[in-house]
Amino acid sequence: MRKKMKVALSETLQDMVDLGADVKFTTKELNELGVEVPELDMPPSRIQKVRTQMKVSQSVFARLLNVSLSSVRQWEIGVRNPSGTTKALLELLEKNPHLLDFRLNRYVA
Repeated sequence: MRKKMKVALSETLQDMVDLGADVKFTTKELNELGVEVPELDMPPSRIQKVRTQMKVSQSVFARLLNVSLSSVRQWEIGVRNPSGTTKALLELLEKNPHLLDFRLNRYVA
């Protein structure tokens, strides 16, 4: 592949990844093109901010995420870290705090 084409493709793919677009490439292919998928960093303060933006208690937050109350408490004080998939969900909730509002209807009696 020509160098200019590779650079243009790499930049386009990196922009797509940065924007959260669905790209169908393997890790090896992305690495060969120089595209980096950023690691998810979810420190305690960020988790607590997500929950606060959603305006829910720790117990409701735990039920919405289908995790234990203990897990949420430990995440928020930094004793434990959420799993990779939970970090991704938390990142989505950070961008759209109302993403799981449809689940709240199940808990309203």
